[in-house]
Amino acid sequence: MSEPNGGTFDVVILGGGSGGYAAALRAVQLELSVALIEKDKVGGTCLHRGCIPTKALLHAAEVADTTRESEQFGVKADLVGIDMAGVNSYKDGVVGRLYKGLQGMIKSSKITYVAGTGRLVGPDTVEVDGARYTGRNVILATGSYSRSLPGVAVDGERILTSEHALELDRVPTSAIVLGGGVIGVEFASVWRSFGVDVTIVEALPRLVAAEDEESSKALERAFRKRGIAFKTGKPFEKVERTESGVAVTIAGGETLEAELLLVAVGRGPVTADIGYAEQGLKMDRGFVPTDERLRTNLPNVYAVGDIVPGLQLAHRGFQQGIFVAEQIAGLNPAVIDENGIPRVTYSDPELASVGLTEAKAKEQYGADKIKTYNYNLGGNGKSQILKTTGFVKLVRVVDGPVVGLHLVGARVGELIGEAQLIYNWEADPADVAPLVHAHPTQGEALGEAHLALAGKPLHAHA
Repeated sequence: MSEPNGGTFDVVILGGGSGGYAAALRAVQLELSVALIEKDKVGGTCLHRGCIPTKALLHAAEVADTTRESEQFGVKADLVGIDMAGVNSYKDGVVGRLYKGLQGMIKSSKITYVAGTGRLVGPDTVEVDGARYTGRNVILATGSYSRSLPGVAVDGERILTSEHALELDRVPTSAIVLGGGVIGVEFASVWRSFGVDVTIVEALPRLVAAEDEESSKALERAFRKRGIAFKTGKPFEKVERTESGVAVTIAGGETLEAELLLVAVGRGPVTADIGYAEQGLKMDRGFVPTDERLRTNLPNVYAVGDIVPGLQLAHRGFQQGIFVAEQIAGLNPAVIDENGIPRVTYSDPELASVGLTEAKAKEQYGADKIKTYNYNLGGNGKSQILKTTGFVKLVRVVDGPVVGLHLVGARVGELIGEAQLIYNWEADPADVAPLVHAHPTQGEALGEAHLALAGKPLHAHA
């Protein structure tokens, strides 16, 4: 229901993205009165400008690749071309159906939904169009925006953010992607599948540098094979518009030219000019630091989602929103382990991980206390059927639990559910080895890796 006249609530939530609406839904389940304030569309970046539309594009890209390479499966098919109007219709249809479903959930609940731009005007009050919503508790969930860099003037025509890239009505002939993190490599993967000449420019020494080094190297090998060029360890120096597109000068003086430039250098927190600083909220470079229970420095004011330092992932926002609602209701939920949040990069090949990288595990426990095992998907029947390469890498403490799981290959993101259970339940390899994995599935690769690490390998080379 909607309430334009303000009022007092158990919980007032500023922002209706993943963290905000999850908090609202859980809070009303716990019989708390809730006002949810959103200036745009409920669902936020993930549903409308992030996770969902990009993954729809990635699936269209997979279909294009499968059609192009169908003869290797004994199926004769021709890829006539990419119809971006059709691709966008498919993408927008997926988003639209999910949005309609989410709107229905909000409407059928006891949430007071307020459409409008909110501003924190007191430590317990948000104002929208002159109406004041006071909360015994306030949750800040204002999300993030696509960042740029000094000297890069985004114009939405030749120099794009991911939001612009999602709305392209044509397939460019060539593109430069500034940034080799998750967003950058996903768009590079899509565009290459659509036939675009793509070059990634990354200032750090490797692509997806937050992942385990072996995963990065595997992605880089796959991208070379696919014809995706990349320049790592090369900060950009200058971007200029040309008659036909853009020119990007990188460290060392090399100049790259393309039709489009995608700026994919991460996302910044939406915290400016909405009253946070004026109310004494502590901030750090625009982000809102919290304690482990997501409390800010202001009494009964919490923060969730992309404005909280750490991983900017929708499912992190969901869990944080649920956590805070339960905290407010007095349920004393278990603190969220940030390392236990699964991470997936939906490029071709996919990368999925949870827990510590090998390097971080050695730093935390000592190199002599860490053992790793790499199970190659070459020994996995379903992966052979899919014609994918990759691996499952386990990082364990000697005589202790598995503290990191890293997967590379087609569709391995679907395996991260079991992987995160293994990490979060602090399982030893011997705990997982007896579990039966269906054959033939890629899930078997997780079982085989744990069998080998438990000292009883089956389909694994010594």
